[in-house]
Amino acid sequence: MITQKFSVKGMHCASCSALIMKHLKKLDGIVDADVNVATEQAKVTFESDRITQEKMNQVLEPLGYALVSEAETDRQSPAREEEDSSASEREKTYFVLPLAVTFFVLMLWEITARRYSFIPNFPFPMEFWNIFSFAVATMVLFWIGKPFLSGLLRFIRFGTADMHTLIGIGTSVAYLYSSLIVLIPSFRAYFRFPEETYFDVVIVVIGFVTFGKYLEARAKTKTGDAIARLLHLQAKTALVVRGDEEMEVPIGSVMPDDLVRVKPAGRIPVDGIIVDGNSFIDESMLSGESMPVEKKADDPVRAGTLNTTGTFVFRVTAVGQSTLLARIIRMVEEAQGSRAPIQTLADRISAIFVPVVLGLSGAAFLGWLILGTPVYGFSQALSFALLAFVGILVIACPCALGLATPTAIIVGVGKGAEKGILVRDAATLEGLSRAQVIVMDKTGTLTKGEPELMSIHPSSGYEEREILALATAIENRSEHPLAQAFVKFSEGKQIVVPSVSDFQAERGKGVRGVIGGKTYFLGSFRWAQERGLSVNESVLDPDREANKGKTALVLCSEREILGIFFIADAVKPEAHQAVTELQKLGLRVIMLTGDRKSVASSVGKQVGIREVIAEASPDDKFTTIKRLQEEGNIVAMVGDGINDAPALAQANIGIAMATGTDAAIESAGITLLHGDIGKLVKAIRLSRMTLAGIRQNLFFAFVFNVIGIPLAGGMFYPVFGWLLSPAFAGLAMAFSSVTVVGNALRLRSKKL
Repeated sequence: MITQKFSVKGMHCASCSALIMKHLKKLDGIVDADVNVATEQAKVTFESDRITQEKMNQVLEPLGYALVSEAETDRQSPAREEEDSSASEREKTYFVLPLAVTFFVLMLWEITARRYSFIPNFPFPMEFWNIFSFAVATMVLFWIGKPFLSGLLRFIRFGTADMHTLIGIGTSVAYLYSSLIVLIPSFRAYFRFPEETYFDVVIVVIGFVTFGKYLEARAKTKTGDAIARLLHLQAKTALVVRGDEEMEVPIGSVMPDDLVRVKPAGRIPVDGIIVDGNSFIDESMLSGESMPVEKKADDPVRAGTLNTTGTFVFRVTAVGQSTLLARIIRMVEEAQGSRAPIQTLADRISAIFVPVVLGLSGAAFLGWLILGTPVYGFSQALSFALLAFVGILVIACPCALGLATPTAIIVGVGKGAEKGILVRDAATLEGLSRAQVIVMDKTGTLTKGEPELMSIHPSSGYEEREILALATAIENRSEHPLAQAFVKFSEGKQIVVPSVSDFQAERGKGVRGVIGGKTYFLGSFRWAQERGLSVNESVLDPDREANKGKTALVLCSEREILGIFFIADAVKPEAHQAVTELQKLGLRVIMLTGDRKSVASSVGKQVGIREVIAEASPDDKFTTIKRLQEEGNIVAMVGDGINDAPALAQANIGIAMATGTDAAIESAGITLLHGDIGKLVKAIRLSRMTLAGIRQNLFFAFVFNVIGIPLAGGMFYPVFGWLLSPAFAGLAMAFSSVTVVGNALRLRSKKL
């Protein structure tokens, strides 16, 4: 069983996607099929030994659709194909739109001239105008309207209907009736049909719908700008160092462990670790961070990021689809093509929408003939019946309904990716918008996740730099995690570190070493006390500092204490503001950590979290999440994606803090790049904005059809004299889709 993505040719509305899914799922060997109208892609899970792409297309091609694999898309030069198609649609739009506007204005002139005596009569003889309109309508229907006629023919042959079918039936009926009136005058006289023709309806409807689809297509391309920008970050070549030579090679030729040189203003082609040189790297497109980040030896660099001023050489660690950029692109594509739960209702309606509309238009036609003839006479009733029939078919297309959810999801996921917020699927984004409780791990989420030297307290007669050099010299030989705190701090202070001999580590106590012939010890207070040394606790209370989440290390010689160092896992600078903003958003924030109570309470006070649960095992965390859910809460859990795996899996939404190397990017519902807790607030705002956009779109689409169909059908005419002309219906339908897409695009300009 495999899952494969295909581009779908011939799809243009929500009813198309429902039709394709319906026929695919009927095929033997198809396990599941999901078709996205906004991305024009199908995700099909099937048993490859029972069914092939060729067999799928044998069913779809007669209906006007085709599945195209990624390999075929590459061979067919999609950019060129899309450019040609876009040029053709633009040419048709530029041709038909002036005609549609002209006929629309003249149609309004004729209508108002009949109603108001002060407006001059229609400026052309009706016989001439009918012949001229017939010629223009024929050209428009059989050239510009060819897709709609194809939809009509498919309906006749296979009984399948979509948006093109509705437009095709409506315009064809108006055209055929009008042609009979003009070309066979005796036909009209014999049946006493009205003199009105509807060529203007054919021209205006096809013109406005074509223009609307063109605007919609242009707007839809903007919804995918995030992917386009990410793809643009991929370098085409790399400057590889092999021996004493540097050579520029295609990106596909770069292999792991190759050495690559990056010059100023150069884009980093693949992932790697710097081995020589340093620089500042602009990582804004991957992390959302606007300030360049300093990189030096042993620091990672990522494909797609931009070097600024320095030159460096790095060793390649990942190429191709293994790079962080490729993984992000893949994740964003998957998320943009996924289906949100809120979309289910729209999908169900779209699946039955076209048959229902055909039934309503037929009922409106018969209703006007049967009920309208006694009141208005046959001639007038027939005229109303034709207008109602065509108007309902034109205005009731399900495009806006089908585009409401996917366009908002595409924009929302893309905007998140630009800000360093990776969303796995649409369901996660929707779920986060409804979250009520945010549960946070401490280490790596609220704190930096690594020890940091917070303060130095030299004993009388000793200097800070002096004791720091001695402590760093000893810790330099240690593998303990606390050792790095000394090394990093000394590097920042440019401390000259002396050499050490006879280094020893004593488990649970500390480390010792000989420097300049003297033995020095660095370890716990208890170890110092065991050696007969003590600290003046009236000056410095180690227990008080421990309650603040700090670990004390004492540096001493065999005779005296030289100084005390306090190390802690520092709180992230953005943590307090993030917690405050989460609480302002109405969320209940809980810290859930395995650390001891004193440390957890200290961190909780620093960041403003009132509910702190400490000394929790992985099982305890899992149980806590479950208890919160049983109380009726929708819970989001924020952790590192590994140690908190059970709790993350149990939570309604799992959010991983990642530096870009964490495997959690592939598994978490949402990943916050660079471990920035401030991005959590943006993620929640993004999810709420996206869901609000979806609701607005669905509301607009539903209301549009609820009001538009009765108006087009003439239900308000007997009371208010309101009857929507098919020309106005075409204009309204065209701009309904554009409005929905435009509303989704507003997300791009909103501040998170």
